[in-house]
Amino acid sequence: MFKRIGRYWRVLATGLSFLAFGIGGLLLRIVVFPLLQLVVWERAARVTAARAILRLTFRGFVGLMRGLGVLRYEFIGLEKLERGGLLILANHPSLIDTVFLMAFVKRADCIVKSHLWNNPFTRGPVRAAGYISNDSGEQLVEACIASLRAGNNLIIFPEGTRTPAGGAISLKRGAANIAVRGARAVTPVVIDCQPPTLGKGDKWWRVPDRFVQFRLEVKDDIEIGAFVGAGVSEVMAVRHLTDHLQRFFTGEYQGHA
Repeated sequence: MFKRIGRYWRVLATGLSFLAFGIGGLLLRIVVFPLLQLVVWERAARVTAARAILRLTFRGFVGLMRGLGVLRYEFIGLEKLERGGLLILANHPSLIDTVFLMAFVKRADCIVKSHLWNNPFTRGPVRAAGYISNDSGEQLVEACIASLRAGNNLIIFPEGTRTPAGGAISLKRGAANIAVRGARAVTPVVIDCQPPTLGKGDKWWRVPDRFVQFRLEVKDDIEIGAFVGAGVSEVMAVRHLTDHLQRFFTGEYQGHA
């Protein structure tokens, strides 16, 4: 009976957490960021302030979920993310992976899907923070490289979507393209979520029988020197780097399974 009561509580707590997330996003859009625009006129300073506000907001959301008993987490190697201009690539097992990384990475930038760019709860924050829309077309890669050169830490999930329930990781070439063309090392973050929750196709109310444990580990940088140079074309370098990252993340996922 206690196990059943615990599960019912986590369903309620998860619903309360997402309700708070939605209300928070709406308040940021209609109150906080309009005030920020009035107080801070210079766009670059305003974007920096907006990103700092979002980082604290995401940190609060993670803390809320932990306080309500929905999840626990550990972040290993977080000090490696204290640098600037990092190209951070992570696997994507859960809906809230983005929240975790945005909560703990300073000067974080990311690529935002078009439906979030236009969602009434999220469009205010993501536009105020100057994140990169995936509607940028051919300019998307250049916008990402420019962000890195400006000292931002760019967070990308190279799968492009959450990992399917079977755990088969399939990487797209966009992230490797940014690394090769921008001459940037890759800083990989391996995310493990046990038991699995909020995965692709999962309903938020289908919570596991126990609280969820997240483990986020920042691995050593993957230098791109081995994939470029010596007459290797950009196309081949991108392909080889993508294959390497595919094996890396697949191996790490299987290692934690």
